[in-house]
Amino acid sequence: MINLRSCTRLANRIVQETRNASTKVQNSEISPIFTNRNPRNLEKLRIAYKPDGYHVDAPGKCYWHKLHLTKSERYVSAYIEHFENGAVVKASTSEWALKKFLYRYNDTSAYINLGRVLAQRCLESGLAEIRCDIKPRNSDGKVALFLKAVQDSGIKLEEATQYKPARPWDQYRQEKPWEVTE
Repeated sequence: MINLRSCTRLANRIVQETRNASTKVQNSEISPIFTNRNPRNLEKLRIAYKPDGYHVDAPGKCYWHKLHLTKSERYVSAYIEHFENGAVVKASTSEWALKKFLYRYNDTSAYINLGRVLAQRCLESGLAEIRCDIKPRNSDGKVALFLKAVQDSGIKLEEATQYKPARPWDQYRQEKPWEVTE
């Protein structure tokens, strides 16, 4: 025996299928309108605005992404700062995922593992070039080992220069970043 409920369900299903079949678009058609949904795309092409700051500013602010390393009494943390949006990627030895593998939270192995984790998170979020103003005191110190771990994981600690179009009277023409084949 057929229920009234099953009949209405069947009718609703048939109506939905006919609507879907009539609104399907050919896959070979290309939309003439393109919307870039990646806000970091222009930075990767090196044509985005890079703030120059003032020449009297001590640390300067000529970067897209900058590496910061902070040490407290018990923990070490590092983060990548975007010049407009603040911290983009963070890692700290106070995080449980990192903390459970460390004997101490601010020794040499903590700095090395923090560098590896931060570099992995940067690569997962699409950051491969970062400005670094950190100067280690000793070449064998904790900070130097942190920076070495970040570099060994595939992060360049220098950002590429911003592309500025050449003027007609310029002798040297800069290579266009979208034409580089590496």
